[in-house]
Amino acid sequence: MLFNKLPDNLFLPLSGQNRQVYQAVLISLADLFFDEDLVDPFVPKDLVRSTIEGAVIRLGVRRWEPEEDDSEEDQQEPPRSTAEYTSRIYRRLVATGWLEEEQRIYRSYVLLSPANSFLLRTLVSIANLEKRSYGGAVLNVLSSLESAINDPQGRGITLSEAAQTAADFSAHLTDMMLGLRELKINLSQTNNPQEIVRNFFDRFVEHILVSDYKTLKTKNNPFRFRQQILSLLRELQFDTVKLEQLIMHYQEQFEVDIHDAEARVHQHINRIIRIFESVDQRLAIIDDFRYKLEKRVSDTVRYMDKTTPGMASRLSRVIAQISEKDGREIPRIQTLDTVGYLAPGSVRAPVKRRTIAEPQVITRKEIDPKVLQLRQLFKEYKERREVKVDRIEAYLERHLIGREKINASDFEISSIEDYICFSYVRHLKSLGKKARKTSEQYEIKFQENYVNVADMVECRDFYITRKDHSKEVSNAR
Repeated sequence: MLFNKLPDNLFLPLSGQNRQVYQAVLISLADLFFDEDLVDPFVPKDLVRSTIEGAVIRLGVRRWEPEEDDSEEDQQEPPRSTAEYTSRIYRRLVATGWLEEEQRIYRSYVLLSPANSFLLRTLVSIANLEKRSYGGAVLNVLSSLESAINDPQGRGITLSEAAQTAADFSAHLTDMMLGLRELKINLSQTNNPQEIVRNFFDRFVEHILVSDYKTLKTKNNPFRFRQQILSLLRELQFDTVKLEQLIMHYQEQFEVDIHDAEARVHQHINRIIRIFESVDQRLAIIDDFRYKLEKRVSDTVRYMDKTTPGMASRLSRVIAQISEKDGREIPRIQTLDTVGYLAPGSVRAPVKRRTIAEPQVITRKEIDPKVLQLRQLFKEYKERREVKVDRIEAYLERHLIGREKINASDFEISSIEDYICFSYVRHLKSLGKKARKTSEQYEIKFQENYVNVADMVECRDFYITRKDHSKEVSNAR
């Protein structure tokens, strides 16, 4: 039977009139009995009573309902002090089987039986309902699986741990779907906007939604390791050597025969494969429930501020008054343009759901060599037409070798670079700060006549001389 290890009256405190009090007391006792620093599971009785008293004080118990299994004296006379509350709660927990007493010489100790301890841990986890992490569960399965495959003779037992973690993860997905369904039904039965928003955040965001749900749509998706897990398991199914080593390890650890060990190994492998192959479909169902929930809540929030308190009653009174009037007194509506709430455009379109991109085969396209050659030629041509101050200065120095002055007609233009340099050598100051140092080394004088330079450019005549800095320095002194 399912409850053959638990006392028959164990659930009486949690099903009676004072169940809220016993719930708070049991949670406080769980912190005491499950403390990591607790070496001896036998806890002194006075410490247990003080813990119960502290829970009663924090809860602020001021009303006590008599229980059916209480004695006649307890039913007739309610507790009058914190100490009496503590004594009555402690006696009932002992009577119903939650706590067990043991006498050691002159001191009394209290302990929890293994079945009660496991049940209390489970109830506390249900009360907390902490959010789970998808990434942590997937990584635990992957690390346990890699340990079992890399060292099947020494750490093969981690395969069973991976199967158990995957089963817990699958159960959590199922609980999440059922929780979303229940929340959807509750929200559909509620007409109060504030209550809808409150339930959405209290139950969905805080209790149901997993902590890393948003990462499922990013590149850090925890399920990016899923294919790696499936590939490792499929390779393991056809690796007879490692399978034999795992079976022998299972046989030693679980102390079973060879056939039972082989069945367990294949059962654990198939369980993990089934869970991670069906995870996409289950997540799609979860996403569908989540979309409907968020849409209902978003619509509620959108129209909360657009409604006026008492508007429904005011409209009903206006309609009632209009119905009492003669139809000839009511003006006829000539147009509906000014009546926004009756126009088709006033109906807000629902939020579109994100469509999943279909997989596409990526093929590498070969670029025509002529196109690459044309790109290279254009790149070289663009580089040759680039205006560079050092290139202009080198062009000037090349023509001023052995000369004090050079006229416009003495310049040579034999390439694109020469043409660009000659075009800007007359306007060095227009290049700004980057050409200031170069422009200060030369002096240019323009003439009134026009000349033809190398049969390519017709411009105003000029001559350029190199400045004598030594004379300028002496004149400045």
